[in-house]
Amino acid sequence: MKIRRLHRIAGVILLLPMLGWAATGLVFFIKPGYSGAYEVLAVRTYPLGEGFSVAANPEWLEFRCIRTILGNHVIARTRQGWVHLDANDLRPKERPAEDEIRRLVEDSFTANPARYGRIREITEAAAITDTGVEIRLDWQRLTLQQRGRDTNFIDLLYRIHYLQWTGAKSLDRALGLAGLALLIALAGLGGFLAWKRKREITEQTE
Repeated sequence: MKIRRLHRIAGVILLLPMLGWAATGLVFFIKPGYSGAYEVLAVRTYPLGEGFSVAANPEWLEFRCIRTILGNHVIARTRQGWVHLDANDLRPKERPAEDEIRRLVEDSFTANPARYGRIREITEAAAITDTGVEIRLDWQRLTLQQRGRDTNFIDLLYRIHYLQWTGAKSLDRALGLAGLALLIALAGLGGFLAWKRKREITEQTE
């Protein structure tokens, strides 16, 4: 009777996590909305044009030349990291004004205008669109990273699935280990009860 009670208690405790694992696992299998939530948003580029050339600096580990709606850019990687250079004099190019950032970012929306809409506001950290998507610009590398409400929701499902409920790494790890221990205990107790029941039935039929 004591073993049955322990089995029942373990089952009740694991009921919520099991429902969470099943529901989120189904989402991860079907992957609805993943293409938009994790879409790679790139700066829109144009042909550089004839006659454009750059003399490579021996200190550069690699570099690329890009033309955007704002003009020509040189993106170089040095031992200190990436640097955005002015294509005319190869000096570090300052982050542009808000209106230029708006032009650059909105020009990239042509790939999926329904998702991004128009920019509603620009903060120091990101550009926010009227569809609720947050666009972050890495000016030194001239790359974009987008994140919408759907991205936040799917990330929340991942946290639920992996028992990352508190946000504290050590506590979430302890919860995960406790959940696995309970799951193993539940399976072990269930197997023992099944074996015990089978043995009782065998003894009664003899």
